[in-house]
Amino acid sequence: MGDSTLTTELGRVLVTGGSGFVGANLVTELLERGHEVRSFDRAPSPLPAHPRLEVLVGDICDEDTVAAAVAGVDTVFHTAAIIDLMGGASVTEEYRKRSFSVNVTGTENLVRAAQAAGVKRFVYTASNSVVMGGKKISGGDETLPYTERFNDLYTETKVVAEKFVLGQNGVGGLLTCSIRPSGIWGRGDQTMFRKVFESVLAGHVKVLVGGKNVKLDNSYVHNLIHGFILAAQHLVPGGSAPGQAYFINDGEPINMFEFSRPVVEACGQRYPKIRVPGRLVWFAMTVWQWFHFKFGIPKPMIEPLGVERLYLDNYFSIAKAERDLGYHPLFTTEKAMDECLPYYVELFEKMKKEGKASAVSVAGSAPPEG
Repeated sequence: MGDSTLTTELGRVLVTGGSGFVGANLVTELLERGHEVRSFDRAPSPLPAHPRLEVLVGDICDEDTVAAAVAGVDTVFHTAAIIDLMGGASVTEEYRKRSFSVNVTGTENLVRAAQAAGVKRFVYTASNSVVMGGKKISGGDETLPYTERFNDLYTETKVVAEKFVLGQNGVGGLLTCSIRPSGIWGRGDQTMFRKVFESVLAGHVKVLVGGKNVKLDNSYVHNLIHGFILAAQHLVPGGSAPGQAYFINDGEPINMFEFSRPVVEACGQRYPKIRVPGRLVWFAMTVWQWFHFKFGIPKPMIEPLGVERLYLDNYFSIAKAERDLGYHPLFTTEKAMDECLPYYVELFEKMKKEGKASAVSVAGSAPPEG
């Protein structure tokens, strides 16, 4: 076990996926702390110009662009990824290649370029799903083995990439570690609650899935960023973080429907009271996913991985991060929810208006009857 009192300065920082939800928030925090930051993404940065911010637009699969991205950098935070939440044996080869090219080959490109450029620290973004595999996990820790059952490409690619990153710790002078968030939420979120709102607006939420005592954990974006930075600071020879993986979450396991209820109700909606067995829904969505890839029918209303998070306990201990990194969530769920509720209500109203506009457009384009 390394010495948790040993820390270092981050120096110049690269954030991949710097235009995304997590990446943009991380870039903002690093700038506020006085760091020189380079943001690297396929899309232009949504952030305003800043004298200490350099923006590089490019593809992580292009080796020359990646080499330019890591040049002169001391610390890399790798948040870029494709979030393909479907998978299994039924997926098309094209769908599989897309995920692996970015999430695995892109990560390998970045690590090797960092080693060649003399980068000192590399923090990878994995997922708590790398150990889930359809099992009930209550307070799980980092000793859990990787899952070998893959029902989604996101988990499959994250397992492969995390193994590679941690296996490269110390090679070429590069120290590496991996952060395993749970469901990430907060201002700027376009995934977690967008999916909730899509289901509510489509009228799909007729029942609640799984038991009311089933719990999961989530990662408020600013708690996650706090964990990222602490991990990087502890990537020092003889320190506690090199070669390690850490679960970083809010430390407050909760039922997903109870977690999202304040947001849904603030949007003027109500959840139903009837509950159905989660295993039944999981089976139905798995079959639906198979038909989607085989026959091109629409995607299932919720991915099998998402169903598992509703009916199986899946929450993880942050004790190792507390011990090795000094991590403690900066925000309670209640405080964070108070801060982001206006954002989520605004997002819901925007999606609602877009849905109505789309419906009007479709109706307007229909040929007259008779």
